[in-house]
Amino acid sequence: MGGERKYNVSASHILKKFIFLILFIGLFISCSKKSEFDDLLEIDEEPTSLKIKKEFDFILNDYLVHRDTIRHKDNFVKVLKRHNYSQYNLQDLLNKVKDSFDYKNLKYKTGQPVLFLKDKKMPYRIKHIVYEHNRIDYTIISLVDSVVVINKSKPVSFKQRTIAHIIESTLSSTLKKEGIDPKLTQKLAKIYEYSIDFFQIKKGNHFALTVTERFINDTLYDGIETLDACYFEYKNKRHYAFPFKVDTTDTKIDHYDENAKGLKNMFLKAPLDFFRISSKFSPKRFHPVQMVWKPHNGTDYAAPTGTPIKSTASGTVERTGYTTGNGNFVKVKHDKTYATQYLHMSKILVRQGQYVQQGQVIGLVGSTGLATGPHVCYRFWKNGSEVDPFKQKLPNTVPIDGSHKLRYLKEITPLKKQLDSVSLAKGIKYIPPKVEEEKPEPVKEEKKKKKKRR
Repeated sequence: MGGERKYNVSASHILKKFIFLILFIGLFISCSKKSEFDDLLEIDEEPTSLKIKKEFDFILNDYLVHRDTIRHKDNFVKVLKRHNYSQYNLQDLLNKVKDSFDYKNLKYKTGQPVLFLKDKKMPYRIKHIVYEHNRIDYTIISLVDSVVVINKSKPVSFKQRTIAHIIESTLSSTLKKEGIDPKLTQKLAKIYEYSIDFFQIKKGNHFALTVTERFINDTLYDGIETLDACYFEYKNKRHYAFPFKVDTTDTKIDHYDENAKGLKNMFLKAPLDFFRISSKFSPKRFHPVQMVWKPHNGTDYAAPTGTPIKSTASGTVERTGYTTGNGNFVKVKHDKTYATQYLHMSKILVRQGQYVQQGQVIGLVGSTGLATGPHVCYRFWKNGSEVDPFKQKLPNTVPIDGSHKLRYLKEITPLKKQLDSVSLAKGIKYIPPKVEEEKPEPVKEEKKKKKKRR
């Protein structure tokens, strides 16, 4: 009897363990299914009654909130089905939204967020869909009583800010420390491409700039709207730049200095965007191929094969061709005085007689002709002779004059004052170089002619 009771207790214990195991497996499966659903969609936690959560003009506390994104090969129908939207109402919905919402292009918008606001009591009932086109613009599709599509934009505000710095390592890293997109460096290089070689900007140089920045809902930073003013200290001089439209109806904006002189020169400083000067203009240089001493009447810019070569000024292609020494070359005539020539190209992209704009790509860097490696030899012609472009005083664009100049100076005065005052507050002192006044030539007194005695 005692042994039988012991056996019954043991069987009961095993049965309890078996039931517990079944319950545990069921719970594990249900949790696994839930985690799969959680991976599929991000569900906002239930906002507390004390904290009101508002987004896209909706109080999220009133809804069951599901956040989704457009996935690879997704379309609007797939996204709706993922949220159990009734298949019977799909076509009717598409017909009603097609004129206000371009749902067919959603397949190209991988990663764009979509917000679903659902009924708390009936979780499968979608009340509103919010699709974000970008950080500012969004579309609301309301499905409460009837289908209503509203295209809206978040409020954007603008704030002006001035910074001044001494460069510690690089310009881009200095901008980044100030919370400004380092890509602004490219814009600055473009503005100053005629007057500053940004490859020579180094530690210790100082600058200041004023920018207008965008903010979404007054708080979310959305980048730079405009660059309003700036200066760079380069070769012991402050080079100011202010944007200005001479013709207020024109879309084109040029940049001028504090004296209303244009920053643009007739010529770019170099025919390449990124380069290394491997050989300068010289009356005597040892030729690396011919192994003899001879004049080098050009400036060599080393760059990888295929690097775009730009015409440094507008003009007409005078000649293209190939010679043993020059390889593939292009010569551009700019006016009666100036012409430029570009040698050793891997490919010529213009034809003889063609008019080219300043900065237009006319060929690609190569090593054709007598060359030891990929580079462009830049020849600068003045009055029919090859000269060193770095020693020439080249013409600028026409400065602002007349009433436009008065308007310009009035606009830039507070901007320049702001740049200078912020620089001074940062401890950046500047002593402008002395401008030597041109002394008038002494008037030579004409010698009185002595009257010849008769």
